[in-house]
Amino acid sequence: MKRSAFPFSASSTRVRVGCPAHNCGGRCLLVAHIEHGRIIRLEADDRPDSVAAPQLRACPRGRAYLRRQYHPDRLLYPLKRVGKRGAGQFQRISWDEALDTVAAQLERVKSKYGNQALFVPYGTGSYNQLNGSHVARRLMNLYGGCLGIYNSYSWAAINAATPTVWGTLITGNQRQDWLNSRYIIMWGWNPAEMRDGTNSDYFIKLARQNGAKVVCIDPRHSLSAAALADEWIAIRPGTDAAMMTAMAYVMLTEGLLDVAFINTYCIGWDAAHMPPGLEDQESYSEYLLGARDGTPKTPAWAEAITAVPAATIARIAREYATRKPAVLYQGYGMQRRTYGEQVVRAGAVLSAITGNFGIAGGWASGLALQAPDGGGKWTVFPVGQNPVRAAIPVFLWTEAVLRGKSMTPADGLIGADHLESDIKLIYAVATNCLINQHANVNRSAHILQDESKVEFLVVQDNFLTPTARFADIVLPACTQFETWGVEDGWKYSDEVILQPKLVEPPAECKSDYRICAEIAERLGLGEAYTEGRDEKAWVEWCLNVYRSTRFPDLPTLDEFLERNLGAWSRPVVKPAIAFEDFRRDPARHPLPTPSGKVEIFSRQLYEFGKPEEVPPIPKYIQEKESPFHPVSSAQRRFPLQAIGHHTLARVHSTHANSDWLNEAFPQRVFINPLDAAARGIADGDWVRVWNERGQLVLPARVTPRILPGVVDIPQGAWWTPDARGVDFGGCINVLTSEQWTPFAFGTAQHTIMVEVEKHR
Repeated sequence: MKRSAFPFSASSTRVRVGCPAHNCGGRCLLVAHIEHGRIIRLEADDRPDSVAAPQLRACPRGRAYLRRQYHPDRLLYPLKRVGKRGAGQFQRISWDEALDTVAAQLERVKSKYGNQALFVPYGTGSYNQLNGSHVARRLMNLYGGCLGIYNSYSWAAINAATPTVWGTLITGNQRQDWLNSRYIIMWGWNPAEMRDGTNSDYFIKLARQNGAKVVCIDPRHSLSAAALADEWIAIRPGTDAAMMTAMAYVMLTEGLLDVAFINTYCIGWDAAHMPPGLEDQESYSEYLLGARDGTPKTPAWAEAITAVPAATIARIAREYATRKPAVLYQGYGMQRRTYGEQVVRAGAVLSAITGNFGIAGGWASGLALQAPDGGGKWTVFPVGQNPVRAAIPVFLWTEAVLRGKSMTPADGLIGADHLESDIKLIYAVATNCLINQHANVNRSAHILQDESKVEFLVVQDNFLTPTARFADIVLPACTQFETWGVEDGWKYSDEVILQPKLVEPPAECKSDYRICAEIAERLGLGEAYTEGRDEKAWVEWCLNVYRSTRFPDLPTLDEFLERNLGAWSRPVVKPAIAFEDFRRDPARHPLPTPSGKVEIFSRQLYEFGKPEEVPPIPKYIQEKESPFHPVSSAQRRFPLQAIGHHTLARVHSTHANSDWLNEAFPQRVFINPLDAAARGIADGDWVRVWNERGQLVLPARVTPRILPGVVDIPQGAWWTPDARGVDFGGCINVLTSEQWTPFAFGTAQHTIMVEVEKHR
């Protein structure tokens, strides 16, 4: 076939294509039915299936994608704001006017404030190698750079805390090895809804069929608890580290641990095995026994905190310590809390002291990127080096708007001692993180409404999202069915998935790459930006990089298209085991930690100098915004904890406007019958959920599948305020706090206290 030819028939054909990537936690394959230039149907992966290379079967979000693709509210033309910021009042303009304005504003802000005043925020609304924020970062880097970011909204605490124990983020065995496990704890982990790797739920199901006992510990009886677990243990949010600590106490006091083994592989377990020069510091066993604080961390101690019966805590400790090999898989919601680093370290230490690492069927916990190379999510498209060395944590962008010039390394700033400018221009590509997905929506809206702070905001997206409503210029982008792209496996799996262009974009929509290329042209960087390649040519370039670095057997682009492959997978015949060499010979294969061992006591955290919030050993630290806060007016007013799980209705905020998914998974607040009865609330009643940061109104779902004292509002619903500022869209971030974790400077959005009452 000719290289330039459109590869698919315009009449009727079936094409395997990667599901549009929106950071759902999976990477799946769809079969698109195309007739007369329009996608009329989507099916799931139809290729051969095996444990070594399972099908990449899409969830309801992928199967319902046509409702997004052909949604009547698609952005079709460039827009210019004509009203007050945030009012959502725009007029249609030409592409020339839109891009000339963007280029002129870039020039103006750069000239007046410098490159540090330019900012591309975190966002995953379009998320493959040729779409989304990658292409904007390449543009900015060629233009002299912009203020950098590090970490993510999803993984901040676990990303920072895991290496303080293991020295690396690659702490997971390949998932086929779960079939060798005898005991699996899904701790705050919900792969049946939020995915966390295509087929993770499938492998848990196979492990259970193979004889493993599966325990789910979660405040809510999730779909994963219902479909995958033998036992559900309801736990009070924010107290997981207390239960983990009490489990370690049981193991220690009941002689379930091999202390000689622990001291061979770990540092900081007891006073005799502390880091050199820190022998006088508190060891982990001293903390468990209460040798210094006078409080033994017994199951009874933990029961009062967690609401989990002491007998259950002790039983789970015994089962995990003795029924080996075992997996303790940590979810991410519990580390998006005030002291999210502690639960990560506590779980990783449990796996270490029980010897459930470096062996088949075990799991070292933490972030758990797969051995041997970390798996997917590589950025292959060449964004280049950012000439601006300064970077902030992604979650602190509002701080950099309000007080950027006063931010220091104490605020998480890296690469510089201070910033030369506050953020003055934001180029937001495929992100709803400025408003909807950021904490404390009302605060964020107030910040963006002030044009003396962010002087220019351009948003590039498929829809007029809550974030786009605050833009000065809105640029209509293609969906990923309307341009070329390629992606690899998400966290797990060795695979590459092609996303060929299936249909032409509607009206005047352009791809993210093309928009950036045309801005680059206006800035005198056109040739440097494109290097003479269009999207399809860059896909071929990316495939060549994958082939030369990871997958030598990867088909060429022509082979992908001619054979309608859609995806290529490298079968996992013998699952890789993280830390296998270290377990076999710790002296010859030390860990990449300062001590070369598993660091129960971390010198890095000790030297951080904030022992009350960032202790060098994992501890349970009571959250200030919690049911245990000293009696105050705030506690009396807001007695319920709120959580916001990832729902099958959305990928974060993507699909929030899908009628099919909203019908299947309507937005509601889930409340226990005991809490509902105390407030006179019946199932289906409209209720007000509120705290000092805001209020929202939505229906109640009264159900015993949520722990008493806790309510659940699925995250990602679009903020839809009325004239008084009351949200009727069900956006939980109206209620969340902008405070961050003390070590990772990550989001603590899951730490929320609220009240619920019947709406009148």
